[in-house]
Amino acid sequence: MSKVWFVTGSSRGIGRAWAGAALERGDHVVASARNPEDVADLVERFGDHAVAVALDVTDHDAVLAAIHAARDRFGRLDVVVNNAGFGLDCVIENLDEAQARASMETNFFGALWVSQAAAQVMRPQGSGLIVQMSTQGGHMAHAGLGLYHSAKWALEGLTESLHHELAPFGVQTVLIEPGAIVTDWFGSSLMHGESDDVYEDILATRWGSFDPADMPMPRTVVDAAMQAVFGENPPQRLLLTNQAYDQVTTICRERLEGWAQWEHLARSIEAPDQPEARQ
Repeated sequence: MSKVWFVTGSSRGIGRAWAGAALERGDHVVASARNPEDVADLVERFGDHAVAVALDVTDHDAVLAAIHAARDRFGRLDVVVNNAGFGLDCVIENLDEAQARASMETNFFGALWVSQAAAQVMRPQGSGLIVQMSTQGGHMAHAGLGLYHSAKWALEGLTESLHHELAPFGVQTVLIEPGAIVTDWFGSSLMHGESDDVYEDILATRWGSFDPADMPMPRTVVDAAMQAVFGENPPQRLLLTNQAYDQVTTICRERLEGWAQWEHLARSIEAPDQPEARQ
Protein backbone atom coordinates (compact mmCIF):
# COMPACT_ATOMS: atom_id res chain seq x y z
CA MET A 1 0.00 0.00 0.00
CA SER A 2 1.42 3.38 -0.96
CA LYS A 3 2.16 5.93 1.74
CA VAL A 4 1.17 9.58 2.02
CA TRP A 5 4.00 11.99 2.78
CA PHE A 6 4.31 15.64 3.74
CA VAL A 7 7.81 17.05 3.19
CA THR A 8 8.93 20.56 4.12
CA GLY A 9 11.76 22.33 2.34
CA SER A 10 11.21 20.23 -0.78
CA SER A 11 12.66 22.68 -3.29
CA ARG A 12 16.26 21.49 -3.05
CA GLY A 13 18.87 19.54 -1.15
CA ILE A 14 17.85 16.89 1.33
CA GLY A 15 14.16 17.84 1.19
CA ARG A 16 14.08 17.38 -2.58
CA ALA A 17 15.82 14.02 -2.13
CA TRP A 18 13.16 12.84 0.35
CA ALA A 19 10.32 13.92 -1.92
CA GLY A 20 11.89 12.31 -4.98
CA ALA A 21 12.67 9.05 -3.24
CA ALA A 22 9.12 8.75 -1.89
CA LEU A 23 7.58 9.48 -5.28
CA GLU A 24 9.80 6.95 -6.99
CA ARG A 25 8.45 4.35 -4.54
CA GLY A 26 4.99 5.06 -5.90
CA ASP A 27 3.91 7.01 -2.82
CA HIS A 28 1.95 10.27 -2.68
CA VAL A 29 3.88 13.36 -1.60
CA VAL A 30 2.73 16.80 -0.57
CA ALA A 31 5.91 18.75 -1.30
CA SER A 32 5.99 22.11 0.44
CA ALA A 33 8.28 25.05 -0.27
CA ARG A 34 8.16 28.80 0.10
CA ASN A 35 7.77 28.98 -3.68
CA PRO A 36 5.73 26.06 -5.06
CA GLU A 37 7.12 26.73 -8.54
CA ASP A 38 10.37 25.25 -7.25
CA VAL A 39 8.71 21.83 -6.98
CA ALA A 40 6.45 22.11 -10.03
CA ASP A 41 8.70 19.71 -11.92
CA LEU A 42 7.77 16.96 -9.46
CA VAL A 43 4.10 17.45 -10.32
CA GLU A 44 4.91 17.36 -14.02
CA ARG A 45 6.90 14.15 -13.63
CA PHE A 46 4.74 12.24 -11.16
CA GLY A 47 1.28 13.61 -11.90
CA ASP A 48 -1.32 13.40 -9.17
CA HIS A 49 1.09 11.54 -6.88
CA ALA A 50 2.80 14.88 -6.22
CA VAL A 51 1.14 17.98 -4.80
CA ALA A 52 3.03 21.28 -4.62
CA VAL A 53 2.14 23.50 -1.66
CA ALA A 54 3.35 26.99 -0.75
CA LEU A 55 4.37 27.04 2.91
CA ASP A 56 6.36 29.21 5.27
CA VAL A 57 6.97 26.97 8.28
CA THR A 58 7.23 29.98 10.59
CA ASP A 59 3.51 30.65 10.00
CA HIS A 60 1.89 28.52 12.68
CA ASP A 61 -1.66 28.66 11.33
CA ALA A 62 -0.51 27.98 7.76
CA VAL A 63 1.41 24.90 8.88
CA LEU A 64 -1.58 23.48 10.72
CA ALA A 65 -3.84 24.16 7.75
CA ALA A 66 -1.46 22.61 5.22
CA ILE A 67 -0.91 19.37 7.11
CA HIS A 68 -4.59 18.94 7.94
CA ALA A 69 -5.42 19.63 4.28
CA ALA A 70 -2.97 16.92 3.21
CA ARG A 71 -4.71 14.45 5.52
CA ASP A 72 -8.13 15.51 4.25
CA ARG A 73 -7.07 15.13 0.62
CA PHE A 74 -5.70 11.60 0.94
CA GLY A 75 -7.62 10.36 3.97
CA ARG A 76 -4.51 9.81 6.09
CA LEU A 77 -0.93 10.96 6.60
CA ASP A 78 1.80 8.36 7.00
CA VAL A 79 5.11 10.25 7.00
CA VAL A 80 6.04 13.85 7.78
CA VAL A 81 9.59 14.96 7.01
CA ASN A 82 10.60 18.07 8.93
CA ASN A 83 13.41 19.48 6.83
CA ALA A 84 13.11 23.23 6.24
CA GLY A 85 15.99 25.26 7.65
CA PHE A 86 19.13 27.28 7.04
CA GLY A 87 22.45 28.12 8.67
CA LEU A 88 23.60 31.33 10.33
CA ASP A 89 27.34 31.96 10.39
CA CYS A 90 28.28 34.50 13.06
CA VAL A 91 30.04 34.39 16.42
CA ILE A 92 27.74 34.79 19.39
CA GLU A 93 29.31 38.09 20.48
CA ASN A 94 28.28 39.75 17.22
CA LEU A 95 24.89 38.15 16.53
CA ASP A 96 22.28 40.50 15.16
CA GLU A 97 18.97 40.12 17.00
CA ALA A 98 16.88 40.03 13.84
CA GLN A 99 19.07 37.33 12.27
CA ALA A 100 19.11 35.32 15.50
CA ARG A 101 15.32 35.38 15.80
CA ALA A 102 14.86 34.52 12.12
CA SER A 103 17.16 31.53 12.54
CA MET A 104 15.26 30.15 15.52
CA GLU A 105 11.87 30.89 13.95
CA THR A 106 12.64 28.61 11.01
CA ASN A 107 15.06 26.05 12.42
CA PHE A 108 13.29 25.44 15.73
CA PHE A 109 9.83 26.98 15.86
CA GLY A 110 9.09 25.94 12.29
CA ALA A 111 10.01 22.38 13.18
CA LEU A 112 7.89 22.65 16.33
CA TRP A 113 4.78 23.76 14.42
CA VAL A 114 5.20 20.98 11.84
CA SER A 115 5.67 18.41 14.63
CA GLN A 116 2.60 19.73 16.43
CA ALA A 117 0.46 19.52 13.32
CA ALA A 118 1.73 16.02 12.56
CA ALA A 119 0.85 14.92 16.09
CA GLN A 120 -2.68 16.30 15.74
CA VAL A 121 -3.22 14.16 12.66
CA MET A 122 -1.25 11.01 13.50
CA ARG A 123 -2.22 10.47 17.13
CA PRO A 124 -5.96 10.12 16.38
CA GLN A 125 -5.29 7.82 13.42
CA GLY A 126 -3.02 5.65 15.61
CA SER A 127 -0.09 5.51 13.22
CA GLY A 128 2.53 7.59 11.47
CA LEU A 129 6.19 8.50 11.30
CA ILE A 130 7.74 11.90 11.97
CA VAL A 131 11.21 12.23 10.45
CA GLN A 132 13.21 15.10 11.91
CA MET A 133 16.17 16.23 9.84
CA SER A 134 18.71 17.05 12.50
CA THR A 135 22.47 16.86 12.05
CA GLN A 136 25.61 15.71 13.81
CA GLY A 137 25.50 19.33 14.99
CA GLY A 138 22.70 18.30 17.35
CA HIS A 139 25.38 16.63 19.49
CA MET A 140 28.32 19.01 19.05
CA ALA A 141 29.09 22.59 18.09
CA HIS A 142 31.44 24.64 15.94
CA ALA A 143 32.48 28.25 16.41
CA GLY A 144 30.32 30.65 14.46
CA LEU A 145 27.28 28.39 14.27
CA GLY A 146 25.89 28.84 17.78
CA LEU A 147 22.33 29.65 16.70
CA TYR A 148 22.16 26.78 14.23
CA HIS A 149 23.47 24.31 16.80
CA SER A 150 21.11 25.71 19.44
CA ALA A 151 18.14 25.03 17.18
CA LYS A 152 19.29 21.48 16.46
CA TRP A 153 19.99 20.71 20.11
CA ALA A 154 16.50 22.01 20.88
CA LEU A 155 15.05 19.85 18.10
CA GLU A 156 16.74 16.80 19.61
CA GLY A 157 15.13 17.45 23.00
CA LEU A 158 11.76 18.25 21.44
CA THR A 159 11.80 15.01 19.47
CA GLU A 160 12.75 12.88 22.45
CA SER A 161 9.80 14.30 24.38
CA LEU A 162 7.60 13.80 21.32
CA HIS A 163 8.66 10.15 21.21
CA HIS A 164 7.53 9.60 24.80
CA GLU A 165 4.23 11.36 24.11
CA LEU A 166 3.34 9.68 20.81
CA ALA A 167 4.84 6.19 20.94
CA PRO A 168 1.98 4.89 23.15
CA PHE A 169 -0.40 5.87 20.32
CA GLY A 170 1.54 4.07 17.59
CA VAL A 171 3.33 7.12 16.19
CA GLN A 172 7.09 6.86 15.64
CA THR A 173 9.71 9.59 15.58
CA VAL A 174 13.25 9.42 14.24
CA LEU A 175 16.06 11.96 14.22
CA ILE A 176 18.26 11.77 11.13
CA GLU A 177 21.72 13.10 12.03
CA PRO A 178 23.99 13.29 8.98
CA GLY A 179 27.33 14.98 8.59
CA ALA A 180 28.01 17.46 5.81
CA ILE A 181 26.17 16.71 2.56
CA VAL A 182 26.48 18.12 -0.96
CA THR A 183 23.78 20.81 -0.72
CA ASP A 184 23.76 24.58 -0.86
CA TRP A 185 23.86 24.75 2.95
CA PHE A 186 27.29 26.36 2.67
CA GLY A 187 26.03 28.57 -0.18
CA SER A 188 22.72 30.39 -0.57
CA SER A 189 21.19 28.62 2.44
CA LEU A 190 23.82 30.06 4.79
CA MET A 191 23.08 33.49 6.27
CA HIS A 192 26.14 35.49 7.28
CA GLY A 193 26.55 37.87 10.19
CA GLU A 194 29.44 40.28 10.82
CA SER A 195 31.98 38.53 13.05
CA ASP A 196 34.80 40.69 14.46
CA ASP A 197 38.23 40.24 12.88
CA VAL A 198 39.65 38.92 16.17
CA TYR A 199 37.78 35.67 15.45
CA GLU A 200 39.26 35.24 11.97
CA ASP A 201 41.79 32.53 12.88
CA ILE A 202 39.27 30.60 14.97
CA LEU A 203 36.71 30.57 12.19
CA ALA A 204 39.29 29.71 9.54
CA THR A 205 40.37 26.53 11.35
CA ARG A 206 37.04 25.37 12.81
CA TRP A 207 36.50 22.53 10.32
CA GLY A 208 39.79 20.80 11.12
CA SER A 209 40.80 18.27 8.47
CA PHE A 210 37.36 18.15 6.87
CA ASP A 211 37.53 17.62 3.10
CA PRO A 212 34.47 18.79 1.10
CA ALA A 213 35.26 16.08 -1.45
CA ASP A 214 34.16 13.51 1.15
CA MET A 215 30.59 14.83 1.27
CA PRO A 216 27.91 12.41 -0.02
CA MET A 217 24.98 13.37 -2.21
CA PRO A 218 21.59 14.01 -0.55
CA ARG A 219 19.92 11.03 -2.20
CA THR A 220 22.59 8.68 -0.82
CA VAL A 221 21.76 9.87 2.69
CA VAL A 222 18.00 9.57 2.13
CA ASP A 223 18.26 6.06 0.69
CA ALA A 224 20.21 4.95 3.76
CA ALA A 225 17.73 6.65 6.08
CA MET A 226 14.82 4.88 4.38
CA GLN A 227 16.44 1.50 5.01
CA ALA A 228 16.42 2.27 8.72
CA VAL A 229 13.07 4.00 9.18
CA PHE A 230 11.14 1.41 7.18
CA GLY A 231 13.03 -1.58 8.56
CA GLU A 232 12.36 -3.53 11.72
CA ASN A 233 12.89 -1.63 14.98
CA PRO A 234 13.65 1.80 13.48
CA PRO A 235 16.06 3.85 15.61
CA GLN A 236 15.14 6.99 17.49
CA ARG A 237 18.40 8.55 16.31
CA LEU A 238 20.36 7.70 13.17
CA LEU A 239 23.87 8.99 12.49
CA LEU A 240 24.72 8.98 8.79
CA THR A 241 28.11 9.49 7.06
CA ASN A 242 31.54 8.51 8.32
CA GLN A 243 32.14 12.05 9.52
CA ALA A 244 29.02 12.13 11.68
CA TYR A 245 29.56 8.69 13.18
CA ASP A 246 33.23 9.26 13.99
CA GLN A 247 32.83 12.74 15.44
CA VAL A 248 29.70 12.14 17.49
CA THR A 249 30.81 8.83 18.97
CA THR A 250 34.17 10.38 19.89
CA ILE A 251 32.44 13.30 21.59
CA CYS A 252 30.10 10.95 23.49
CA ARG A 253 33.06 8.93 24.77
CA GLU A 254 34.80 12.12 25.87
CA ARG A 255 31.69 13.23 27.73
CA LEU A 256 31.41 9.91 29.53
CA GLU A 257 35.06 10.16 30.53
CA GLY A 258 34.54 13.72 31.74
CA TRP A 259 31.50 12.77 33.82
CA ALA A 260 33.35 9.78 35.28
CA GLN A 261 36.22 12.05 36.32
CA TRP A 262 33.81 14.05 38.47
CA GLU A 263 31.58 11.18 39.58
CA HIS A 264 32.84 11.49 43.15
CA LEU A 265 31.58 15.07 43.33
CA ALA A 266 28.25 14.21 41.69
CA ARG A 267 27.63 11.47 44.24
CA SER A 268 28.70 13.65 47.17
CA ILE A 269 25.42 15.56 46.96
CA GLU A 270 22.97 13.80 49.26
CA ALA A 271 19.50 14.60 50.48
CA PRO A 272 19.40 15.90 54.07
CA ASP A 273 18.75 13.24 56.71
CA GLN A 274 16.57 15.36 58.98
CA PRO A 275 12.99 16.15 57.87
CA GLU A 276 13.26 19.71 59.20
CA ALA A 277 16.19 20.34 56.86
CA ARG A 278 13.86 19.85 53.91
CA GLN A 279 11.67 22.78 54.90
